[in-house]
Amino acid sequence: MNGILAGKVAVVTGASRGIGKGIALELGAAGATVYLTGRSATPGRLPGTVAQTAAEIGELGGIGVPYVCDHAADDAVQALFDKVRSDDGRLDVLVNNVYNAPASSRWLGRPFWEVPPQAWDESFDIGVRSHYVASVFAAPALIESGGLIVNISSPGAEHYTHNTVYGVAKCAVDRLTADMAHDLADTDVTAVSLWPGIVNTELLQMVPADAQGRRMITLPGEGTFDLNEAETPRFPGRAVVALAADPDRRARTGKPWRVRDLADAYGFTDVDGRIPRLG
Repeated sequence: MNGILAGKVAVVTGASRGIGKGIALELGAAGATVYLTGRSATPGRLPGTVAQTAAEIGELGGIGVPYVCDHAADDAVQALFDKVRSDDGRLDVLVNNVYNAPASSRWLGRPFWEVPPQAWDESFDIGVRSHYVASVFAAPALIESGGLIVNISSPGAEHYTHNTVYGVAKCAVDRLTADMAHDLADTDVTAVSLWPGIVNTELLQMVPADAQGRRMITLPGEGTFDLNEAETPRFPGRAVVALAADPDRRARTGKPWRVRDLADAYGFTDVDGRIPRLG
């Protein structure tokens, strides 16, 4: 297989749809074998399953390996990395993307006293703890390969976005990145956080156009935006590929990086040739 990541092996968590799917597609298109996780074995309210993502990777000339997995179950996560080790003998890229989006969207824009304590657990268990658990099981193989860990975070770690729990969770992800990089300092592993902008996911694609053809959305703490100017899920995927292919990526370890800034640095664009600037 041709491609700048030919022979590499990646795991992308939460890849049935959205940002995770876009990253998995780009890694596959670049030649990597991509293991992709998700709970969706059959389509639900939103389109997408791990099997469908794997099939699309195949259409791009890559190899996608679907793995149905609940990231709240540590044994299932460990079994995934045991399978990667057994079947491929290596791991080069881990993308921690899995996230409890329904929990976050349910409390969008609410002040903290209107958000029940369960929202904290929903956001931290799948979205912070899940990243830690996957990294624990992936680390030995990544240390062997001098690999890459990418934790999907958000500018919500920097300023108010969505609600209080969301922001604190994203701060935790970025701290996880920094401290993992500290522990990995004597290895060749790079650990970074990635900040996509506003991404036109399957959920946001449900926003209808107005009379002027605009698809407007208001995000608490950020403003009102036309989703026609948002980035596609494959734009962050191109950032991951650029990082994975960069022999000097260790200079970026321990820090969060905006996708658009990486696009400027590495020279990639979104699928339509733009470098989106929303978010």
